[in-house]
Amino acid sequence: MPDKIFSLVAKELKRQKEMIGLIPSENTVSPAVSKVLSSCLSNKYSEGYALRRYYEGNQIIDEIELLAIERIKKLFGVPYVNVQPYSGSPANWAIYFSLMQPGDTLMGLKLSMGGHLTHGHPDVTASGRFYNSVQYGVKKDARIDFAEVEQLAKKHKPKVIVAGNTAYPFELDFKKFRAIADKVGAWLVADISHITGLVIAGEHMSPVPYADVIMTTTHKTFRGPRGAMILVTQRGLDRDPDLGKRMNAAIIPGTQGGPHNATTAGIAIAAAEASTAKFRAYGKQIRKNATALATELLQQDIDLVGGGTETHLMVIDLTKFGIGLGTQVAFALDVAGIYANRNTIPTEQGSPFYPSGLRLGTPLVTSRGMKEKEMKQIAKWIALVAKHVSEQQLPTDRKERAVFLKKFRKNALKDPVLKNIRKEVKMMTAKFPLFQL
Repeated sequence: MPDKIFSLVAKELKRQKEMIGLIPSENTVSPAVSKVLSSCLSNKYSEGYALRRYYEGNQIIDEIELLAIERIKKLFGVPYVNVQPYSGSPANWAIYFSLMQPGDTLMGLKLSMGGHLTHGHPDVTASGRFYNSVQYGVKKDARIDFAEVEQLAKKHKPKVIVAGNTAYPFELDFKKFRAIADKVGAWLVADISHITGLVIAGEHMSPVPYADVIMTTTHKTFRGPRGAMILVTQRGLDRDPDLGKRMNAAIIPGTQGGPHNATTAGIAIAAAEASTAKFRAYGKQIRKNATALATELLQQDIDLVGGGTETHLMVIDLTKFGIGLGTQVAFALDVAGIYANRNTIPTEQGSPFYPSGLRLGTPLVTSRGMKEKEMKQIAKWIALVAKHVSEQQLPTDRKERAVFLKKFRKNALKDPVLKNIRKEVKMMTAKFPLFQL
């Protein structure tokens, strides 16, 4: 008898095919990557590194991992690569583990202003609890305040400065970060998880000449399996010739056990795909699509944090419609066949659970072959949903809010406006397979 899981997988595939995915951290892998992820490579345990395993029978696994490493080295022009991190969060933790001692100072962008939890968000994260976290922010124009970054760095003398983002819509100026890091003797870590594909395509400044260590996930704009990589630049090795060895030790035995070999193979394939002119054209189209989506949203009287985007993502500011509407709009869009995610904004007056923003991105729709024409139509649907939903304001009282949202979700599922948009979305997505490029 077929396991119920297979029917659930089929339902999830149907959902992905029929909906428009706009979460910036999501993408779709190529058939080749998907094939190796479900291969016999998952059967093998390979604790350790190539040619130095703790287990026997890893001769072929060694070849796979070495091939992945060499392809990434060539793709980015770096002397050292580790492809074993399970994901971005543990990869960042391993980097900190290698470069700092508990209590040392870590600097990163505030979560509410576009940073990531692992960049030192205080109190609730390991990076904020085990290290002295100092967070920098953005100016009124929603761009990083480098005057503040320098002031904080000189005052707190951080051991590590993280230049990275998760909901920051503008280009990261790694050169400015480098200059500040040099003034205080800090390690510069570039977290390019979101922008890797743009860097490869020449659509974003590369961190390679400026950072000591680079971390990136291997999904998102890189369009590989869910994993991560740590890259050490020549600058980093010049500062410490053993930096690569330190990163290896931070992964195992420092923070992980055996690698996920199927993921390693998927990274190798994704690296080969990313080295092609076809992928570079894909990266450029991501930017074009993001610009087109942002431009049309603004024309539809939808505000964007910072007024636009310079990358693959943007953050809608719903404040003009009401405080804390991100949760409602995200749910309503999902009903309408478009999925994004609620997000805080720099001037947030709501809360992380009931924020006033919505984060959008174009990697997945671009992989499906959609272009500027489709982005304009998607923007019109988003604007229609946002304005439609904003007529129902979120109560400020917690108990009233819970009751309201339960009723709101129930009503949204049968809302004729949302149901009509979903029909139109289904017609659009039928023309664009999940992986077309």
